[in-house]
Amino acid sequence: MQRLLLTVAAAAIVGHAGAALARDQIRVVGSSTVFPFTTAVAEQFGSKSGMKTPVVESTGTGGGIKLFCSGVGAEFPDFANASRQINKGEVEACAKAGVREITEIKVGFDGIVLSNSKKHPAYSLTEKQIWTALAKQVPVNGQLVANPHQTWKDVDPSLPAEKIEVLGPPPTSGTRDAFVELVMDKGCESFPEIKALSGPAKQAACRTVREDGSYIDAGENDNLIVQKLEANPRAIGVFGFSFLDQNIDKLQGSRIEGVEPTFENIASGKYPVSRSLYVYAKNAHLAVIPGMREFVAEFTSEDAFGSEGYLTDKGLIPLPDADRAKVRTTAANMTPLSM
Repeated sequence: MQRLLLTVAAAAIVGHAGAALARDQIRVVGSSTVFPFTTAVAEQFGSKSGMKTPVVESTGTGGGIKLFCSGVGAEFPDFANASRQINKGEVEACAKAGVREITEIKVGFDGIVLSNSKKHPAYSLTEKQIWTALAKQVPVNGQLVANPHQTWKDVDPSLPAEKIEVLGPPPTSGTRDAFVELVMDKGCESFPEIKALSGPAKQAACRTVREDGSYIDAGENDNLIVQKLEANPRAIGVFGFSFLDQNIDKLQGSRIEGVEPTFENIASGKYPVSRSLYVYAKNAHLAVIPGMREFVAEFTSEDAFGSEGYLTDKGLIPLPDADRAKVRTTAANMTPLSM
């Protein structure tokens, strides 16, 4: 029986390796925010290395990590883009599926912007105002009730009397996760009724977004949000700074807490809604999928994610020099993530 089990296990390992060897093109899934950066690196890698240009898919952070963590072998992705850090539950799901060694590569910073068409005046909003406009329930006369606010003026008399229309990412998106953590969680703290709550009740009150049409789940395609903002100048879109940067001729960013979303303000930490961006590598594929190490080397080169690298032209905010050096060492050694 032991001999039989060993034979079956060995056959499974060989089968995985053989399947992986059948694929000679890197596959990347994940965040729509990191997508343009990884695509640019993939194109450079393809032109420089002589190997096939990696296939990069925009599936959203949550969906991409789920695919990445599904197993080892040719049918599973080699890398996952993420606009937030992988969490403990996802690492555990990876391990259960046989994905036990993952290398985390922090590639830079990004800001989450609330943007609208230049055909309309720019917005200037606080975290409290944003939460009050978008939360599913808000305090009214000391009680939490279904959000009654239909216009921005309902939220705050200083804001325009225009319908609240916010186009944003779905729950599977890392941008949505970061938006909730960096904006909604802070905005709700302005209300004593919310501060009095604790545990799951407080988390639900702070993080649950309204579903009555004021917040519109626009999917993972940020370019589609840009098109919709052009068609409806009063609407606001939620996405990464890079998409604002690429469409600055059409769109403008809202000030948050009085700070404009610019490259300099995000890099300095002055802009309050900023986050780190990541790429995760599946170490089990290194020996069987050609070019993975070279792809990582290209991504972490000064020519790419450096302070004047080609990714800054795409809107990536570079890490400080010392942090880039640490990331490059981790990437070169493919040091497994430890949580």
